[in-house]
Amino acid sequence: MDVINILDWFNNLWNTFAHEFDFVFIQGDRYKQMLDGIFNTLKITAGSLVIGILIGIVVAAIRSSYDKSGARHGFGFAILKVLNAICKVYLTIIRGTPVVVQLMICYFLIFISARDGVPVAIFAFGINSGAYVAEIFRGGIMAVDNGQFEAGRSLGFNYVQTMIYIVIPQMFKAVLPTLCNEFIALLKETSVAGYVGVMDLTKAGNSIAGRTYSYFLPLLTVAAIYLVVVMILTWLVGRLERRLRKSDH
Repeated sequence: MDVINILDWFNNLWNTFAHEFDFVFIQGDRYKQMLDGIFNTLKITAGSLVIGILIGIVVAAIRSSYDKSGARHGFGFAILKVLNAICKVYLTIIRGTPVVVQLMICYFLIFISARDGVPVAIFAFGINSGAYVAEIFRGGIMAVDNGQFEAGRSLGFNYVQTMIYIVIPQMFKAVLPTLCNEFIALLKETSVAGYVGVMDLTKAGNSIAGRTYSYFLPLLTVAAIYLVVVMILTWLVGRLERRLRKSDH
């Protein structure tokens, strides 16, 4: 009798879930909103990471060059000092203000005529990510032994060539796991893209909940999708770290 009651309870629970799932996602093709949200979230995250890496390399190269500069005089050092000051202002402003405020400034003040919020979100999150990636890269460059710079010079490379062909490849290997963790953090930060009308994953779940007046399943689904994506990325980062450790032996 107890077994029958348990089976009936599970059957009723399944029927309730199936009915709720059909009402929330299937009716009105609302599942398409969720798919569009996932696509936009991944697109914003990937695009922002590319911009962040490009900005990070430039800023890290300038700041590390200033820190490693031996000659503290001359016209070249004066230019480097100005560029370093600009980079420090950029890092201070970006890391000292909330990303959602930066996003709204980009959308409502800088790109006022923008009709699509996705490119604006990519730009805003890319600028934000660049500040954090720059410090990751700077730490990696500063960790490279000075002998590597001297080896590059002995091969006839100038400073830029030494950075491109010798230092930056070693830096990437050292900071790659940390960079992947920044990618995971960036993925979750994009959940505020809905503030500028972007139909990201969080916005899609909230929109479906607002139309159906059922908040449990849409928001739980959004949380589950984020969790699954983050778990996959974390697993990939773990495998990457293990392979890098093996290559060091």
